[in-house]
Amino acid sequence: MQYISHYHSPIGNILLAADDIGLTGLWLEGQKYFARYLDQEAEEKEIPVFEKAKQWLDIYFSGKEPDFTVPLHFAGTAFQNEVWEILCTIPYGQTMTYGEIAKQIAAKKGLSRMSAQAVGGAVGHNEISIIVPCHRVVGTSGSLTGYAGGIEKKVKLLTLEHVDMKDFFIPKKGTAL
Repeated sequence: MQYISHYHSPIGNILLAADDIGLTGLWLEGQKYFARYLDQEAEEKEIPVFEKAKQWLDIYFSGKEPDFTVPLHFAGTAFQNEVWEILCTIPYGQTMTYGEIAKQIAAKKGLSRMSAQAVGGAVGHNEISIIVPCHRVVGTSGSLTGYAGGIEKKVKLLTLEHVDMKDFFIPKKGTAL
């Protein structure tokens, strides 16, 4: 059984989803892939994981780094879960490139290389935005390409975390806008 709850953030309304294991979704209203894997029978109910997630979000949106974690329950493929676990290791206020994530996975699997585009696909399908910080992933060239919630929200989140934005840019064209 999945449960849902709502959170009003400075960057828009958020839908939270969870099951008995942990948070399964955090979507910005109107984002790409919004609630794609949410059960049709989800029940609106305040459960402890939502209380913890909302407390985490309150601290985060106040401009501070939360000092605790929220129980998560990833429901993707093995590859997606591996990418999402790496996202969770990107420190607050820092970024990582798709290529750096690909190199980590390749090294872990004993491969000579891994596709940064495949990593990008997994990052883009992250079901737990913000808490699993896909907004901290950038292109090697400094491009802020790709964020399911929209590039303008990615900029706001990185700015909130005091990331130095001078080396980043918003692409003028591309498929990941």
